[in-house]
Amino acid sequence: MFTGIIREVGTLRAATRTGGGARLTIEAPRAAEVLVEGGSIAVDGTCLTATSISGGCFTADAVAETLARTICDEYRTGARVNLEHPLSVGDPLDGHIVQGHVDGTGVVSRIADAGIQRTVSFEVAREVAPFLAVKGSVAVNGVSLTVTNAGVTNFSVALIPTTLRETNLGDASVGTRVNLEVDVLARYVARLAESGGGRGLTREKLKGLGF
Repeated sequence: MFTGIIREVGTLRAATRTGGGARLTIEAPRAAEVLVEGGSIAVDGTCLTATSISGGCFTADAVAETLARTICDEYRTGARVNLEHPLSVGDPLDGHIVQGHVDGTGVVSRIADAGIQRTVSFEVAREVAPFLAVKGSVAVNGVSLTVTNAGVTNFSVALIPTTLRETNLGDASVGTRVNLEVDVLARYVARLAESGGGRGLTREKLKGLGF
């Protein structure tokens, strides 16, 4: 489990195809110092397992399913990737609950700067958009953000200078594809309503409960 607070931006040193998957080698001195083989780490919001650690780098395998659902398939040598270690007991929950299970990808459609704020808009698939709500949480490339606007197939977030400086979202331009993970609470509420397990569950009742 993660919180969407990026601890380090690593650099992809190699991406080698292995059957239907890929083996990623990422230079990240701080991560390599604390990681153990078999340990989890979120790479642009995708939970991967470190298979080896050496010389300030770690290696992780991305299987075919991961490549199909995330931007890992687009990684090229030199790419900057957001990294986060899993929560430990007693750690502060600074962002929101992030599982590292990417729901899909989005594409940057618009960037607008106003003072110190940068508003970034994304186009998303119709199956992902319903889980996004104004003032709700979303993880973009593993970064915990608040939705400022949500449409049928799009949404926007506001980025502060620290986020632009400390994550790879500062590198994004129109056309950049990103990983998206919706708020896990939104997923469960939707599933409850869909299955009929929430008898009497209405949009008005959900609003009254703060959803």
